[in-house]
Amino acid sequence: MKLSALLFLIAMTIPMTAKAETIDVWLGTGGGPSRGIYHSTLDLETGRLSESELAAEVQRPGFLAMHPDGHHLYAVGTLDGVASVIAYKIAKEGKESKLTLHNSLPIGDGGAAHVAVDPTGNTLLTAQYGGGSVAAYQLNEDGSLKKQTALIKHSGGSRVVDRRQDSPHAHWVGFSPDNRFAFVPDLGLDQVVIYKVDTDSATLTRSGAADVPPGGGPRHLKFHPTEDIVYVLNELALSVTVFDYDPASGEMTAKQTIPAVPQAELDKELFKSASEIRVHPTGRFVYSANRGHDTITVYSVDAKTGELAVVEREHVRGATPRNFNLDPSGRWLLAGGQDSHTLSVFGVNEETGELTYNRKVINTPSPICVLFEHEGSARD
Repeated sequence: MKLSALLFLIAMTIPMTAKAETIDVWLGTGGGPSRGIYHSTLDLETGRLSESELAAEVQRPGFLAMHPDGHHLYAVGTLDGVASVIAYKIAKEGKESKLTLHNSLPIGDGGAAHVAVDPTGNTLLTAQYGGGSVAAYQLNEDGSLKKQTALIKHSGGSRVVDRRQDSPHAHWVGFSPDNRFAFVPDLGLDQVVIYKVDTDSATLTRSGAADVPPGGGPRHLKFHPTEDIVYVLNELALSVTVFDYDPASGEMTAKQTIPAVPQAELDKELFKSASEIRVHPTGRFVYSANRGHDTITVYSVDAKTGELAVVEREHVRGATPRNFNLDPSGRWLLAGGQDSHTLSVFGVNEETGELTYNRKVINTPSPICVLFEHEGSARD
């Protein structure tokens, strides 16, 4: 048999490599050259990003949320000069994913810093930093916004950090895994305000609050994927407070606060502020972002207590990491550089949680929210 024929037969016996899977990446933006919501795709095999493209024109569509059906996306931004929550329909056209405006409703208390949808797809919540409030909305079955059901103003201020804590600043909102409670970290109060949720009527009733260390400035919150543990990121102190969580009452009990960056390193920065926290899908690692220092801190999670220990701090290869996210498989971390207008990709070591920059980076205007298409869990 000729060598060429032999090589052909050998090649025919080798299984064809499956086409790499890609996943949609939606980017909320703010300021600079941004024109609205942008879209990219991530190759889950190589970690390569497609170039970002404008998906919907809207002013400063900061944070985004995905409906649990995966076919509707929500943004908080300014539409026709009005601070609003905005619903979009997602349409697949071949390899492209497009956004079509569904409808919008005004917030009524300035612009929102965050938005979340409950796992039933019936209730949407927004947090207003400037107004110090949380708003609730009922959704229609088709994913559109039905009506605003509540606008609840927080009051007071811890006054530990001058000018930042003289009044309430609700910064994030999200739901408990069982969907019975909602949580609003309020940077001005040094508290996580806790509400009972009635998803049938899309209404909230305050049930309590949990304190962070004075001057911490709580910003964002995430649940452990399998344990009753909550991680709260403190923006002003650049630290993480670990809480035990009681799912029966919704109460949170603090048990550890760990710095994200050594104070000696922070003292050299003109600007320093923590921005985002994420928990790895396995629950073995936690990540938080440090603006000014421009790093992501990697923590290991104690399997018995849920407490944290710092593993490393990895530079984001960009400037001002306002947001980052882990893809649903936990293999890749995408870090958005708000001031460098970049989105960088890091591989995640499944044994240690450490990050490795894979030299994949795209330019995209002012990214401040990174959202994946499958993101709809109460623990995201």
